[in-house]
Amino acid sequence: MSDMTPLYTEEAGFAGRKLAWEGREGRVTLRGTGDRWAMLHDQERCINCMSCEVHCKLEKDLPVGPRLIRIIQVGPFRSGGKLKSTFVAMQCNHCDPVAPCTEACPTGACQKREDGIVFIDESACIGCKSCVYACSFGAPQYNPQTKKVTKCDYCMDRVDAGLWPACATGCATKALHFGDLNEMSTLRRQREAARIAAAAESGGEAERLVPAARLTAVGGE
Repeated sequence: MSDMTPLYTEEAGFAGRKLAWEGREGRVTLRGTGDRWAMLHDQERCINCMSCEVHCKLEKDLPVGPRLIRIIQVGPFRSGGKLKSTFVAMQCNHCDPVAPCTEACPTGACQKREDGIVFIDESACIGCKSCVYACSFGAPQYNPQTKKVTKCDYCMDRVDAGLWPACATGCATKALHFGDLNEMSTLRRQREAARIAAAAESGGEAERLVPAARLTAVGGE
């Protein structure tokens, strides 16, 4: 493979415009070849029923307060002459290469697995909330019942057993998808391409305020 890969063909009118290949290998998405996990939230299918939040609480036996996955409403905003709202699923981003929560934890309770999943070893947690303060996204949350901190760990015991996290399994409209990073990244791009193509065919313009799908990935994108 050459070091320089053409971005456009001569027919497209941009012959000779090139971009260094270095660093772009991470954008190649081959189904099933990734070593990191990711969660895809399809906002066009989400109806804010909060089934994901309910199943998460049941799986983790959480009291009132902690919400390890949160459905956030965006809007209403005007689109095509009509008022519209969309919904965004917020949960741990399993930061890569370094998760601030793991660095802030004084006891080593907040750890990162080889597959990138960030989790909290409850037996080592002293409830100091250092990880809570270190996270910009509010992922680690204090559990008043156990007096320790808890967070989304993609239900790693289920993942290890070959199952999806409880939130994705319980999603009523199948808006949540779980798999390796490459597969979910490919699915997201396909969804975005289809959305833009549909808008072009109808003579409209694809909604730019919020993407149709949000990828929460171990390792990011």
